[in-house]
Amino acid sequence: MTDPQLWLSVLEIGSFFGLIALAYQLTLIGAGFFNFAIGPYAMTAALGASWFVIEVDLPVWLGVLVGLLAAMAVSALTELLVVRPVQRRSGRGELPALVAVTAVLFIVQQGAGTVFGRRALPGQNIAPFGPWQLGPVHVPGSSVLLIAVTAAVFVLVSIWMRQSRTGRLLRAVGDNRDAARLLGLPVGRIRLIAFLLAGLIAGIAGILYAPKSGVGFTSGLSWTLVGFLALVLGGTGRTWAPLVGGLLLGAIQVFAPFYFGSLGPTTMVLVIALLFFALRPQGMFATKVRL
Repeated sequence: MTDPQLWLSVLEIGSFFGLIALAYQLTLIGAGFFNFAIGPYAMTAALGASWFVIEVDLPVWLGVLVGLLAAMAVSALTELLVVRPVQRRSGRGELPALVAVTAVLFIVQQGAGTVFGRRALPGQNIAPFGPWQLGPVHVPGSSVLLIAVTAAVFVLVSIWMRQSRTGRLLRAVGDNRDAARLLGLPVGRIRLIAFLLAGLIAGIAGILYAPKSGVGFTSGLSWTLVGFLALVLGGTGRTWAPLVGGLLLGAIQVFAPFYFGSLGPTTMVLVIALLFFALRPQGMFATKVRL
């Protein structure tokens, strides 16, 4: 655990997990349920960007822009065409919405495989700097960009949630959706903004992480699971709580193989997740309830 190269990997992986978990948190606040299609949004952006650059020969920046717009579009359509009608017909129940977005997960995954192909593609490195060799540590520019953008996203979202009118409205809707509707607040518009922002953040996460991992049409499922677990570990009580959960999960992914072999990461993640579900289901940072 003293190898600085491993700690750099923890920061990279933890940053990615934290961004995915933050996208979860935004839709959880806005719509009141876990949106299991977050991983496919990230996959759509990363795979779409790589496909447009490699197969269509678009400039990298334009491929990235198209990928982000695609992720936001899929997220918005999830809310408008799936979640909102299902909740309206089911009396805003959580279980029908969960089932619906789980179906969206597999629809988006198979759709991406049909449109972009079923072979994995390398991620697009958009960092205009690096790499550097700092003593024993090799620092790719893509790693620095991922960590820096993650920090910036969490700071900006935290400020937006606290200082902007839309952010405060989102928190109000999350605290009590029925009361917000009775007060005449634009609940539908706020929910759509939450989905759009979640799609954007998931897309950024996928595009920035893909140079490290590559991306295929099946990547969305695994990214969905790790993002959910990061949110479970960190909790929803603070905007930055998902990042704490992501870094903890990243540390497990990196260091567990040294102590438990090839099955270490999976086993440790499942054990810790079960412990949190049993002993602290609200995560490390719980939401404070004002009485």
